[in-house]
Amino acid sequence: MSTLTVGEEPPVIMSPDSGINELQGLSLEEQEKQREEWQQELNKVEEEIKTLREVLGSKVKASQELRHKLGYTVWQEISEDVSQSLRNVKESNVYQKTESVVKTTAEKATTIFGGFGSGLTTKLGQIKNSESFRSFEEKVGSALENVKTKVASRSNSMQNFDEILEEETRLANEEKRSREEREAATK
Repeated sequence: MSTLTVGEEPPVIMSPDSGINELQGLSLEEQEKQREEWQQELNKVEEEIKTLREVLGSKVKASQELRHKLGYTVWQEISEDVSQSLRNVKESNVYQKTESVVKTTAEKATTIFGGFGSGLTTKLGQIKNSESFRSFEEKVGSALENVKTKVASRSNSMQNFDEILEEETRLANEEKRSREEREAATK
């Protein structure tokens, strides 16, 4: 591995996407001038990126300060994020279909429960291996990873994550029960 000395340029890599094709047909002076223009443009773009990152950083800091002044806590933000993620999962078509299949299976199981335990096990195995269930499982896993990432970025304690998850699960179960009670009352 060689090192470059001050003023020495890196070797030109001649791959089809390296931009070298745009230099073909130009004299050496024109090629050098084109490279200088590209380098100046690159420097300008990189400086703009740096400026935008600084501005974004200051905006994020200002947002955090305002949230603090308004009394928003990390706990509230995480709870809201988890609630929204769970609502998104529950509202997804995959979740709705899976819930419907599981409910139908459970109803059939209670009807035929007697000696058909192995049939139930087979059906549940089929559901678990179905494309809809795997897709649902991936979405839940993705939502869970998002929550873990947010918790980890806002707090070093995984205990908070467990508490949030338990609370969200409890709320989701209560919401489901009340919805089922409403549906039963309307029938």
